[in-house]
Amino acid sequence: MQIARYNDDRLGVVRGGDVHDVTALQTEIRSRSPYTYMGDPVVAFLKPPENRRTMAETAAKATSVPVASVQLRAPVARPTKLVCAPTNYQKHIEEMAAARVARSSKHTARIGDDGLFLKANSALVGPGDGLAVRFPDRRNDHEAELVVVIGKTGSDIPLASAFDYVAGYSLGLDMTVRGGEDRSFRKSPDGYAVLGPWLVTADDISDPDNVPLELTVNGETRQKSDTSQLIYGVRRLIEFASSFYTLYPGDLIYTGTPDGVGPVKAGDVIRVTSAMSLGALEIAVRARTAGHTESR
Repeated sequence: MQIARYNDDRLGVVRGGDVHDVTALQTEIRSRSPYTYMGDPVVAFLKPPENRRTMAETAAKATSVPVASVQLRAPVARPTKLVCAPTNYQKHIEEMAAARVARSSKHTARIGDDGLFLKANSALVGPGDGLAVRFPDRRNDHEAELVVVIGKTGSDIPLASAFDYVAGYSLGLDMTVRGGEDRSFRKSPDGYAVLGPWLVTADDISDPDNVPLELTVNGETRQKSDTSQLIYGVRRLIEFASSFYTLYPGDLIYTGTPDGVGPVKAGDVIRVTSAMSLGALEIAVRARTAGHTESR
């Protein structure tokens, strides 16, 4: 099942080229969650199969509009954190080796030694929000990634049961400002964590460690690989992340980017696609208005 957030915080189930409005169900789910709830209650709702059936039945009776007519937002509204995997494809490690040497990086390019990093929640946007370049005088790179959406709370999750904690998957962009600052700092400007076009529930992706990814900029292919090339696969990333953090429903794990990263500028259009039901994540790059806070 494909779950989208769109326009002014509406929720829908995508079928074919239409989105079926289930916002009333979203409102009901949220109303049952106390203010102190950790995570996103709508994502947590998607874990039990009977709840997904309820959502599908609600969608079957709902009004619909063409997906092309709406503004797609990030499909997860309230993650407690965005966890990201650096240097998780060998060819990407190799292409960035010279840059690490040039800036005397403290990172080893070994994920087990360097660990994961966090992006600010305020960086999260969907394709309909667009991407405002924060520092046009510096290199701003695209990084296409498969994103894991956590569906239930867990800490110290064993490798063997890691998939039990997954609600679904989405396509993502870990946008990056190149420079010498801390990795999380220069990867967290507003809009630099793109997610979409929708969340695909885990039962639709039989093997997340075998997902093709392709990124184009203005129609030119820049990145093309497959998650079978991940150094730490999806299970290992969940195990590793949960050894440091409690993972909550809606938390996002950006699994790392393959080789082919490159710069973008205002006027470019980035498109990330997969041959699977993850769809196509397309976002327009624009100049940022000084002093303006980007919304999502």
